[in-house]
Amino acid sequence: GETVVILGGSGAVKSVLIRHTLRLHRPDGGEVRVDGMDLESFDEDRLMQVRKKVGMLFQGGALFDSMNVAGNVAFALKEHTAMSESEIRSRVREVLDLVELEDVETLMPSDLSGGMRKRVALARAIALSPAGILYDEPTTGLDPITGDAINRLIRSLQSALNVTSVVVTHDLQSAFTVGDRIAFLYDGRLDFVGTVREAKSTDNPRLREFLRPALAAIA
Repeated sequence: GETVVILGGSGAVKSVLIRHTLRLHRPDGGEVRVDGMDLESFDEDRLMQVRKKVGMLFQGGALFDSMNVAGNVAFALKEHTAMSESEIRSRVREVLDLVELEDVETLMPSDLSGGMRKRVALARAIALSPAGILYDEPTTGLDPITGDAINRLIRSLQSALNVTSVVVTHDLQSAFTVGDRIAFLYDGRLDFVGTVREAKSTDNPRLREFLRPALAAIA
């Protein structure tokens, strides 16, 4: 039920790290465990059962351009459930309402603003009622007002759905807004893990330098 934010500089492979959670990448060594299970030995059928537990908001939204909003949000429901068409339509409306969108079902991705695309992609990510959500740079490419709205939405969904979330971002204001804990990735390792308050007061020199612009702005 908490949100962990993964911070790190450019090239710190933050996105690669969370993609391992769904085995979109295979590790060169070590283990990837989700819900206590090592994914390395899983075949595609068993991996699909894990992936259905974890929704993902990709950096660009990754909506299907050939499908309208309803089709995008309903995709996993049609592929992985035995829900009827009327049940799917009801669930689509429900999750669009959760991301604060209405009357958009017939729109195509090309008709949507950047913020709306993020919201539709998030509705798709939560359609199967996952236990966890992965966010890959959720505010990238958005203006500050829209980015702040996405941050508030991440917090509200955490509360409404009691999901565990992992957020990869370089946006420090976003990190401080949505995070319960901060994990700082440096040189291929988690160099720091702690609460937002602990991160702000850390004596870790690498993290302090990384956070310096945001901390100076707050001061």
